Amino acid sequence: MNEVTARREVVAARGIKVTFGAVKALDGADLVIHAGECVGLVGHNGAGKSTIVNVINGGLAPHAGEVHYGGNGGQHGISAARASGVRCVFQELSLCPNLTVNENARIMHAELAGWNWRVRALALVERQLQDIFPGHGIDCDSTIDDLSIAERQMVEIAISFAGLRDKPKLVILDEPTSSLDAGLAAQLMAYIRRFVGEGGSVLLISHILGEILSTSDRIVVMKDGRVVADRAASAFSTRSLVEAMGNVVREQEWLRSTDKRGGEPVLSMPPRRGQGLAFQAHRGEMIGLAGLGGHGQTEMLLDLYLSRNSNWWPARRKEIAFVAGDRGLNGTFPLWSILKNLSIASLGELSSRSLVDRGQEGMLGDGWKKRIEIRTPDMENRILSLSGGNQQKVLFARALVTTARIVLMDDPMRGVDVGTKQEVYDILRAEAASGRTFIWYSTEMDEIRLCDRVYVFREGAIVAELAGDEISEKNVLEASFSGGEAA
Repeated sequence: MNEVTARREVVAARGIKVTFGAVKALDGADLVIHAGECVGLVGHNGAGKSTIVNVINGGLAPHAGEVHYGGNGGQHGISAARASGVRCVFQELSLCPNLTVNENARIMHAELAGWNWRVRALALVERQLQDIFPGHGIDCDSTIDDLSIAERQMVEIAISFAGLRDKPKLVILDEPTSSLDAGLAAQLMAYIRRFVGEGGSVLLISHILGEILSTSDRIVVMKDGRVVADRAASAFSTRSLVEAMGNVVREQEWLRSTDKRGGEPVLSMPPRRGQGLAFQAHRGEMIGLAGLGGHGQTEMLLDLYLSRNSNWWPARRKEIAFVAGDRGLNGTFPLWSILKNLSIASLGELSSRSLVDRGQEGMLGDGWKKRIEIRTPDMENRILSLSGGNQQKVLFARALVTTARIVLMDDPMRGVDVGTKQEVYDILRAEAASGRTFIWYSTEMDEIRLCDRVYVFREGAIVAELAGDEISEKNVLEASFSGGEAA
């Protein structure tokens, strides 16, 4: 690719300002993306990343500044962005859940017209899925509701990269691997490099800094609505990237506690479907559920929850709290305030004579807003006014404020920035030391390594148990693929 082609502007946003009431979401931000490059965009939750994405894709009109597509100004909006070859995979997935994969492809690609559009839509999506995720195993005649969150993410990525006649010029990926396991994430990163090598452009937003550093040509760092750094990816290290975001680098590992498996387990389950190993969790343990995505980890969490709770009637005394992974589907109450979303699981403790003490509720919200840094000027704002990562913080806080001594977490750090993760890890350590038990499914190996013990899943069953220094990426991957018990 020659230098002229490589420097051709696909999208240029300059001097962009966006305000929501008193909040400056963007304060004079610049972001220029050229043909044939992958730009990594990082920053803490609420730094303005999603806002500038919405400006670039035409969904949000800036209050000041200009957006040019292909060097041409004057037109802005979703139609103008799409006509200029801009596609977007949102952090909050935007597929229609009641439609099939093929029907969703038809919505995104208007050129799929005519009497045989279903056949062409099927071929288009299947071809693109196979190109990005070889061996994906997704039935493209399925309804989106029937797919796991990882499969939905894969489908939306494939539909956005696909083109019946012309490939897109720029694909914006907002936390594209937040629900994908390491293998699927590696396939996507490899495809991005191929796509960019052929002249396409990608804007990659991710809190997994290893992906950003290894895949991007250039990295843009945002903080408080402004661009604070814009340099070649080779000029950054993990430490300097975290520091540019305004966070202090700390080691994520902590000294694991001594074996706590004496006495009766606080939660247990026999081998699933009569196969593999039994599950046990003891007081004060951090238990990790690992393995390739979609191999039964979430189902195990749901079964553990239902073993102590009714499926339809709330328990008077909450023994187990649950942090949902798919916040849009089963986590947030979208019409409620941030405060109501946080306090809903603790109304019993906040009530007197069946009436909620609003003063206590407000103090609870203010305390957790500071403790976990929920970025909002007012906890009475609606939950959807928050970025995706800040919504996830609210769900995490909701579980921790309860009296439950066992907390189940289904990939709870999806879309949460590195600084907040470090704060949350410290909270987990303190809570576990006081006797709380955490059972944690995560798609990130860095988080699995924080656990005292790890159960590795394969084809719906526990195939290995790792403890202490045995917990490593090598051992988890070996157990995931071989199905044999690890030492």
